[in-house]
Amino acid sequence: MTQDSDHDGQRPIRLLICEDQTLMREGLHTVLTLEPGFEVVGEALDGAQAVQLAEGLRPDIVLMDVQMPRQNGVQATAAITARNLPCRVIILTTFDYEDYVFEAIKAGAVGYLLKDTPAAELAETIRRVYAGESFIAPRVATKLLMEFGRRGTLRPQDASQEATGERGGNGTGNASGNGDGELSQREVEVLRLLAQGESNREIGDRLALAEGTVKNYVSNILMKLHAANRTQAANLARERGLI
Repeated sequence: MTQDSDHDGQRPIRLLICEDQTLMREGLHTVLTLEPGFEVVGEALDGAQAVQLAEGLRPDIVLMDVQMPRQNGVQATAAITARNLPCRVIILTTFDYEDYVFEAIKAGAVGYLLKDTPAAELAETIRRVYAGESFIAPRVATKLLMEFGRRGTLRPQDASQEATGERGGNGTGNASGNGDGELSQREVEVLRLLAQGESNREIGDRLALAEGTVKNYVSNILMKLHAANRTQAANLARERGLI
């Protein structure tokens, strides 16, 4: 049971937890329910359910994971923002990649925390965001500033379209998730095999390409996705629905 008396005599801050991993979701529920002045009003197992529950329950704060089925956390955040719901979204994820931070903020998130954040810091961030502040974990704030500087300013409608996947007519928007250019059909084919753990030689054999050509494709894919390595590229591709 939440303890209202420590929340300045006001009603508790109503929380919606959006997390597809059972252990993480239950752990968050337990920690936040024990925190004075908090009330967990719902749990969503995927992005689509997150939007539905946010609309129906009208929580104050939505804790949103990025990597979820049906709709990812960025798309769900954009959908919640587009509906002008009274809740504020805090991204809570294991990912600190520049693209994730950038797209989440563009989609309307006002907080960005990593899942290894101590419980006390999470609770404090929730209170600050509820009070009207924005908060980004210090260790990812620098990455966000660099990414904004690299990309430059986008129009609000561009940000909304990219976050919700309305561009391009294929449900993923710009295939690279940014303005640097879409992945070609061949690059997507290479990316799909790369994500299956195939080596450059094996990909070349499957697609009748020289190994050097495959290497060039992989380099282009990493550049377009802003991925540091093949594993990160595969994770980003799955998150964005490219494969």
